[in-house]
Amino acid sequence: MVAMTSHDPTPGALPAALTATIDLDAIAHNVGVLRAASGTDLIAVVKANGYGHGAAPVARATLEAGAAELGVAHITEALALRDAGIDAHITAWLHTNHAPFDAAISADIDIALSSRRQLARVVDAAQRLGRSATVTAKVDTGLNRSGVAADEWADFADDLAKAKADGAVRVRAIMCHLVRGDEPEHPLNSQQAERLDAAAADLAQLGSPAEVMHIANSPAALTRPDLARDLVRPGLALYGCSPIPERGDFGLVPAMTLRAEVALVKTLAAGQGVSYNHHWTSERDTMIAVIPAGYADGVPRLLSNQMRVQINGRSFPQVGRICMDQFVIDLGPDGGGVAEGDIAELFGTGAGGAPIAREWADQIGTIDYEIISGIGARAHRRYVGRAARETRTAQR
Repeated sequence: MVAMTSHDPTPGALPAALTATIDLDAIAHNVGVLRAASGTDLIAVVKANGYGHGAAPVARATLEAGAAELGVAHITEALALRDAGIDAHITAWLHTNHAPFDAAISADIDIALSSRRQLARVVDAAQRLGRSATVTAKVDTGLNRSGVAADEWADFADDLAKAKADGAVRVRAIMCHLVRGDEPEHPLNSQQAERLDAAAADLAQLGSPAEVMHIANSPAALTRPDLARDLVRPGLALYGCSPIPERGDFGLVPAMTLRAEVALVKTLAAGQGVSYNHHWTSERDTMIAVIPAGYADGVPRLLSNQMRVQINGRSFPQVGRICMDQFVIDLGPDGGGVAEGDIAELFGTGAGGAPIAREWADQIGTIDYEIISGIGARAHRRYVGRAARETRTAQR
């Protein structure tokens, strides 16, 4: 018997208690929405295992739909995409002292640099390998996170120009991250763009101009085409979640639907409690069902007694504490017509009134980024859509 991984898109996998179905056609659709709104090409951000959707399948789908490049946080994520046979341009932008710069240069990964120290390490690696490194200048224009700090910029720019003149680097891009991209009219967005434009002018004056510039994240790509520059760099919107929910869905289609098989149905007498510490007690005789998903799978414990699932078109409340591997739903006195083996939809597209990821996020005061990227490895990833069919055909 061949062991199946939780991210294996091939048919014939062993039945899974919990399945995240990823619609690659939805992702392709969302690429089109973003390109149309921004009026330019895009870098598809597939970090954190493609926001929990599976980095390699999502990367292929976005590229086939017209994305120009890919972006990740860590070099190891970029190298995994190379190992999966993806040869598109990939930028990685978060590094520690011991990041595998040699491997990144050898695999032609664009290394976004946040300090003079990082640049020096990349130059050393390039000299060891006897080849130029492709780099991006990542500028801190106000987020005060990673990126070259304002008080270091002049020295960094000088070092970069020298490294280019020595043949150690190719200055491919300049970038920054927006602080308030989800507040499109906030003046800081334009101020950050002006700061990045000024930094780009500095590089050009020193003889090391960047070939491309990118600023806009998902909300800016959808609402601020004036910030598009050469490329936009969306993440969340690729996966169909609105980056500014109060402005609607922008025509985006959620790509992930999380479903679980009902593991057990049983009766519960009035006055009986459910799950650890009995934080919920039934006021009537009822039927309950066990759903095999818990906080180890990305169902937040904070959602206890605050979420619902949909089964056969009906909505049922979750009751009691959410556990590591399971939670319980109240089916009502008549059992709601639910049987063991039925499929419960935890979240998805919202069709038929089913929950969406943002519903979970709103209940516990977080963002849907955290919900979708937190779906664990035990959830089998099942891929559907044209891109998935083409992948399976190529594997035969």
